[in-house]
Amino acid sequence: MAWNWDPAQEDVREKARAFAEKYIDAVSQELDRRPPEFPEDIFKAMGKAGYLGYPSDPAYGGQGKNKLLYATLIEEISYADAALGIVMAVQVLASYPIGKFGTDEQKKKYLPKMNVGELHGAFALTEPGAGSDAAAQQATATLDGDHYVLNGEKIFISSGNVADVVVVICRANNAEEPDKFKVSALIFDSPQDPGYSAEILKYKMGIRASTTARLYFKDVKIPRENLLGEFGKGFRIALNTLDGARVGVAAQSVGICQRAFDLASAYAKEREQFGAPIAKLQAIQWMIADMSVRLEAARLLTYKAALKEAAGEPVGLEAAQAKLFASEAANFCVNKCMQIHAGYGFVGDFSRVEQLYRDQRITEIYEGTSEVQRLVIANHLLR
Repeated sequence: MAWNWDPAQEDVREKARAFAEKYIDAVSQELDRRPPEFPEDIFKAMGKAGYLGYPSDPAYGGQGKNKLLYATLIEEISYADAALGIVMAVQVLASYPIGKFGTDEQKKKYLPKMNVGELHGAFALTEPGAGSDAAAQQATATLDGDHYVLNGEKIFISSGNVADVVVVICRANNAEEPDKFKVSALIFDSPQDPGYSAEILKYKMGIRASTTARLYFKDVKIPRENLLGEFGKGFRIALNTLDGARVGVAAQSVGICQRAFDLASAYAKEREQFGAPIAKLQAIQWMIADMSVRLEAARLLTYKAALKEAAGEPVGLEAAQAKLFASEAANFCVNKCMQIHAGYGFVGDFSRVEQLYRDQRITEIYEGTSEVQRLVIANHLLR
């Protein structure tokens, strides 16, 4: 039984587990093993369940749940399948900056449909030459009358191949300073534009049920009114969005930790060697004990960050701490789970451990690598 800070979390868990039993459990391995394809049916079911707009403003069709309950939802869906946890979270990742920084017109235009899955969303920050150095944007939007002309490329964009609405971080100019290009945010909503294309990345190590794409913009026109937030404030919008996303990755990692712990504990009790269950062996007991400590510490760090975010407080430090520790705890727990299962974990015919092992690895990379998290943490502490 997972520990809850708020009693309302248990209701979230029960409903998420029922959802997973109905829509995810029977197809998870199939989605992992087939060629990359966006899981549209499950996405639509998530929209119907209210999960795609879980923390969003009820005024725009969201559920208005606080970030602790949202983190719990991500944790439980990721327990069932980490890839589908990120499919859900990416939709919120795209809608969040619109809800936080958008005009009333932008919110009314996009959020109601995004919150129920009628529009697919994506958040496009990373470029081939701007990963950890997110400020090194090369995509450029040049103002031309009543629209911007966007040129550039984005990479590693979750759900990018199906996105109807993409929040694009790029360098843009304005009428007052046409020669100065500053990092800004634009809402792209015309995937039918002939200058736009999206290429699915085919050979991912893990989270295969979540599609990842490379986006190309060549003389793509974006209406001037689709500037998101203030001109030149795109980097701040990106960082603010990433703080929330890091709490989400921490929650995803907790779900992975819990699944690895449960699989390892159950297998240790049933697998017999030397005339007794391997759970009787001190080497196995110590692995289980170490896994439990990291799991609970990761969960508490994640809940702390989620509670601060729910209170409207800055969470740059706490989000980085939670994401760093939880993702590395997931690495530890899945590795020990694999060791306990031995050959039966290494071969996917026998267990989910092999898939879990591959799915976990991305948590230490996306939304800022572990090394970037350490830089963020140090910058907060050593100001």
